[in-house]
Amino acid sequence: MTEKTALTPSTHTTPPAKFSHGVKKGNILQVAGQVGFLPAVEGQAPTPAGPTLREQTLQTFANVKAILEEGGASWDDVMMMRVYLTDVDHFAEMNAIYNEYFEQQHLTAPAAARTTVYVGLPKGLLIEIDALAVLG
Repeated sequence: MTEKTALTPSTHTTPPAKFSHGVKKGNILQVAGQVGFLPAVEGQAPTPAGPTLREQTLQTFANVKAILEEGGASWDDVMMMRVYLTDVDHFAEMNAIYNEYFEQQHLTAPAAARTTVYVGLPKGLLIEIDALAVLG
């Protein structure tokens, strides 16, 4: 049986509850929902990248990517992404940021499938993203 491994890059704090930022078992890597917190600073509470959807989305992508890389994966390995927005009016802007970001990543594989839903998040947070990757 393949061992399940927790993934916590140095850029991330210890999760605030009993969950992992990412887990890998065999060739499957699941990234837990990430938000636009800046990289961890020892002894400080997590801080959002900024008040704008653009700032938070780009930092959220960086946080997801850090976990993927910690598990030996890349954006090309991602099969499914789920985007959680707090405001339906942010959809068009998020889509533009999403498209721009992934154009800059120079993917060699087809883009991941994606679902976007609307949720409540803690005050000040505008977006959350999770990802499922399959390696090899």
